[in-house]
Amino acid sequence: MTRTHNKYLFPVAAALIALPLMGFAQEVAPAAPAADAAVEAAAPTFDQIGPYIMTTLLFLVGGFLVMWMAAGFAMLEAGLVRSKNVTTQLTKNVALFAIAGIMYWLVGFNLMYPGDGWTIVGYVGALFSPTVLEPVGLAADAASLDYASVASDFFFQLMFCATTASIVSGTLAERIKLWPFLIFTVVLTGFLYPIEASWQWGGGWLSEAGFYDFAGSTLVHAAGGFAALAGALVLGPRIGRFKDGKVFPMPGSNLALATLGTFILWLGWFGFNGGSQLAAGTVGDITDVGRIFANTNMAASAGAVAAMIFTQLMYGKVDLTMVLNGALAGLVSITAGPLDPSLFGSLLIGAVGGIIAVLVVPMLDKMKIDDVVGAIPVHLVAGFWGTMIVPWNSPDTSFVTQFIGFAAIGIFMFVVSLVIWLILKAVMGIRVSEEAEINGLDVSEMGMEAYPEFAKG
Repeated sequence: MTRTHNKYLFPVAAALIALPLMGFAQEVAPAAPAADAAVEAAAPTFDQIGPYIMTTLLFLVGGFLVMWMAAGFAMLEAGLVRSKNVTTQLTKNVALFAIAGIMYWLVGFNLMYPGDGWTIVGYVGALFSPTVLEPVGLAADAASLDYASVASDFFFQLMFCATTASIVSGTLAERIKLWPFLIFTVVLTGFLYPIEASWQWGGGWLSEAGFYDFAGSTLVHAAGGFAALAGALVLGPRIGRFKDGKVFPMPGSNLALATLGTFILWLGWFGFNGGSQLAAGTVGDITDVGRIFANTNMAASAGAVAAMIFTQLMYGKVDLTMVLNGALAGLVSITAGPLDPSLFGSLLIGAVGGIIAVLVVPMLDKMKIDDVVGAIPVHLVAGFWGTMIVPWNSPDTSFVTQFIGFAAIGIFMFVVSLVIWLILKAVMGIRVSEEAEINGLDVSEMGMEAYPEFAKG
């Protein structure tokens, strides 16, 4: 048989084999349609489960982007402290993130989002109620398809809680003991942050009053800034920072690390603001997420450029650390309302944030408040600006309500943090000895060998 004949043999043979099977299928098929129809009727359509899946995915992607910000804070702080304190600062950043993960599960999540389980309605959520996840292999008909999975929501919101603690870490660097700081972190992540955030995001009294904070200019950044300010006042400045009415610079160990940290934070902020849309199941929602990304990036860009220009005008030269903080201040400024502004509006908001970062640093120096990384100007003051400018773009908000919300959260965070810092100071001390500070916290707190060249830096 030739190759020409062979090419027809295989299709014919396949047809002969298939014919009996097709007949058998016709014999057994009649019982199937009813069962298939029942299964098809019971199964949710993609229109029903699509929003749940997409919003859950948004929380997971946004959550790990915000988690990446923890690396950004660690690198920024490691670059801005002196070499003799780098290991301690990195340890603090790892530890505070781990503590936040445990405390937010144990207390924080249900304290912040109590639903109908308020302990004091509108003010204090569900106390001592650990987070419980969905069962393994959750069926579609058992899920709350109007939102997202509890696990993804918990993961996403946890990252905001850890961010608040990271803000405090940088301000108090180079002179605070490790364990008192970690004890404060337990209280901050388990109780203080969840309580004040519940007032708005948990449906509490500020939400009812009409306060607006889309992604946390006040609830996260200013709140962390107020806790840091209270700690800085109790702790006092570093040795040699202020003397005879003069301010003595203490350059960081590695500006390359600080720059890397800023870019990591810039990247993570897309998850921070974009994920706060809290929905991705419609064309409108996912388009809004893209709009938030663009506005967030514009504000950061404007903050960096404004800080660069302003330092040139004020000091006759560009200061890299100011430029880095200008970008971060622009990001904080847009965070309260990243959805509504135009790109030009976002540019203006971010530019003012960058100018704030430059102007507030010397003001703190005059008051002899030692903020190692500039967290108070970036997170607290720029957070105030970002919160107060929201009504300019969002007509449903009010300048009065915005101010009341910021003041309420500021007073709560500052006063309670101040009390906790004072208690820790009285009970166990919060500051290392003068000798330990001069030699470096890596020696006194981490047990590393002292290097004479580090002691000088």
